[in-house]
Amino acid sequence: MGSMIERISRRLSLKFFSVAALLGLFDKRLASARDGSAKLKQLDRWDKTYDRVFLGGDFWANPMEDWRVADGWAECAFDAANRSIHSLTHQITNPDGSFTMSVKIGRSKTVKKDGGAGFRIGVRSDLNEVKSNVFAGGGTNAGLVGTMLFIGRTKVRLTGAIGDDEVVMLELTGDGSGDQMALTLTAKSADGAEELGLVKAEIGKDRVPGNVALVSQFTGGKNRVEGQRGYRFTDWQAGGDAFTVTPEQSFGPILWSMYSLSDSRGDEGFVMKISALLGPVGEKDNREVDLEVQRNGQWESLGSETLDPAAWGATWRIPNWNEKVDTPFRLIYREQLTNGSEAPTEWTGKIRRNPVGRPVRVAGLTCQKDYAFPYEPVANNLVKLDPDLLFFSGDQLYENHGGFGIIRDQEGPAILNYLRKFYMHGWAFGDAMRNAPTLCVTDDHDVFHGNIWGEGGVAWDTSKPGASRAGYKQPPGMVNVVHTTHASHHPDLYDPTPIKQDISVYYGDMVYGGVSFAILGDRQWKSGPERVDTGTGRADHVYDPTWDTAALDAPGLELLGERQEKFLEAWGDDWRGHSMKVLLSQTLFVNAATHHGKYTGYIKADLDSGGWPQAARNRAVDILRKSKALHINGDQHLTTMTQYGVKQQRDANWSFCTPAIAAGYPRWWRPDEIEGMDHQNRPSHGHENTGEYIDGFGNPVYVYAVGNPEVGSEKHRYDLAHQKASGFGLITVDTEEKTYLCESFKFLVDATDGNPDNQHPGWPVTIHMEENGGENRLEV
Repeated sequence: MGSMIERISRRLSLKFFSVAALLGLFDKRLASARDGSAKLKQLDRWDKTYDRVFLGGDFWANPMEDWRVADGWAECAFDAANRSIHSLTHQITNPDGSFTMSVKIGRSKTVKKDGGAGFRIGVRSDLNEVKSNVFAGGGTNAGLVGTMLFIGRTKVRLTGAIGDDEVVMLELTGDGSGDQMALTLTAKSADGAEELGLVKAEIGKDRVPGNVALVSQFTGGKNRVEGQRGYRFTDWQAGGDAFTVTPEQSFGPILWSMYSLSDSRGDEGFVMKISALLGPVGEKDNREVDLEVQRNGQWESLGSETLDPAAWGATWRIPNWNEKVDTPFRLIYREQLTNGSEAPTEWTGKIRRNPVGRPVRVAGLTCQKDYAFPYEPVANNLVKLDPDLLFFSGDQLYENHGGFGIIRDQEGPAILNYLRKFYMHGWAFGDAMRNAPTLCVTDDHDVFHGNIWGEGGVAWDTSKPGASRAGYKQPPGMVNVVHTTHASHHPDLYDPTPIKQDISVYYGDMVYGGVSFAILGDRQWKSGPERVDTGTGRADHVYDPTWDTAALDAPGLELLGERQEKFLEAWGDDWRGHSMKVLLSQTLFVNAATHHGKYTGYIKADLDSGGWPQAARNRAVDILRKSKALHINGDQHLTTMTQYGVKQQRDANWSFCTPAIAAGYPRWWRPDEIEGMDHQNRPSHGHENTGEYIDGFGNPVYVYAVGNPEVGSEKHRYDLAHQKASGFGLITVDTEEKTYLCESFKFLVDATDGNPDNQHPGWPVTIHMEENGGENRLEV
């Protein structure tokens, strides 16, 4: 691309489909809009950036994996429709003002069908804030396609087309001094000296506010085709009083951080581990990130770490950490530019002191369906509540996050595809994670696999029919990047030996605040449903209420696997440095959902739940009992407070399945409507669908509280999330009283205002530690 010459044919001339009277209406407005052109600011520095995927912290690329910085340009690497670059720092908020934008564009020789390129304005979601706007549809297009210059549906024809390798400057001006926004799009030579064409249009001012973006291929095929590139852009400039400029809305190069703090119970004392996650930089970019901490008012270096060239993160492990004080930190990335200059950026936060002598507050979070992105009510509550620990139990993303499909077979592109989707998690919750330890485990959707049975790391057998079978669909290198980006900052693992295909593990524990938190990967060793017969067309669901699910408990089936069971045994016996325990994993160890997908979608038993296989489930609960740990989990999109039973009701640990941050696929627990699912000992609060039951696999379960959703019908994203029983959990572990206070907050609430209606029915509830061993206090 560097050899392309910035030229355009001087033979191009313009034919307008308009009348002189219409042109006259724009003269005064055009002059007014152009008055601000001298104040334009260049938004990009692609001309000084080394070749790479990441376009810079001031932009969001849709989708990231389809864009590259190449030879000083932001180039769409694929000739596919509706690829865009949003400015994160410049939004049009004043439709009564004026604005000007300009950019240089070029088209690749490989474009097969020209869908055009140019600007898009007024891109906004129902929230009209920058993060959700980047994924919104709509907006007004203004650009060049073939022989046409256009704004919306208003077009003028050029006498010739822009040739391959030719460069043109587009300038879009807007003036809102009248009843409508007057827009003018001008095509110029690359140096801006010669005007090559002009088109004008007016649009309603209500269509103007929102994000502004550059677009490659307004129309065309949606699929990526190797070897066919789209348009390229450079020197994007903008200015005018219609814009609000907010530099702090940039996202990167340091995207966010996560850290843990754990008592090693050995010579290393407390160990602090922290990871910095960056956008994918290039081969010639700086690959080092620096960590500094503030001690006695002075910044002190803790050294630099090298970025992982696949996960684009760096991780520090600092032993003998002073856990008695809050310690500010900053991560510094010094971007080296091609002109020899340097552009440093910082990410700051606080390593909080070990919370001893007071209760430890844990936020339980799970399942982020992007229809409710950026989940502001939950994210804002986390910042206000300032918990001591954040636990994300899985499904930080879903396969359709941010649109543009998923990539499966090619490891490198699949990793970039995953990273782009995962970045939405950090974008939403980075402000909470910067100041509190964070434990973040993966679940099925994080590795692009709805319902996964890992079978110890085997590859998904594509020769077998059906989607419900064991193994990993994605390339193992991509799975390992998922684990690295989620959990590289976790405390040292109990046994880091990889499983089959060299896939990594992440189980172990963290001792913090006088509490030991065990971390499991529920599904890494779990047996696949093809080993049994459910009597249906779907191997993991039992629909027939008369089906004998005891037959599904075949010999040799695994839930947690031998290695994690061994860890749980050792953890239950080890009480060094703490007096209470909490188990953290993806899902609960019972089948606490009777309906899936739709309100009438009865399912007797779901083999994706932790209630199957029964013998392995009972073994796990029996091991867990001696720890007297509360089990905190998620996954189900249905918040429940349950107590496990093995030989009889209520003889083992309690489970708190927290609400989904944004529930997608709905589930309900409605046993009272099902013949044969009779209950005993309903709690004194009297809520329906509570009490002692036998689940679809024959497991005893005491359901103390459940937050069943409504059927989703609301149009606004946050109203819909609230209606679908979304929210988050908060658990207060009191090491003096030996209690766990569990709170289940709804989505659209202020969790700090004390309103009792903020929580799902049946919460808050306090569990005493000995109750997790079956010595029950909670009244029935």
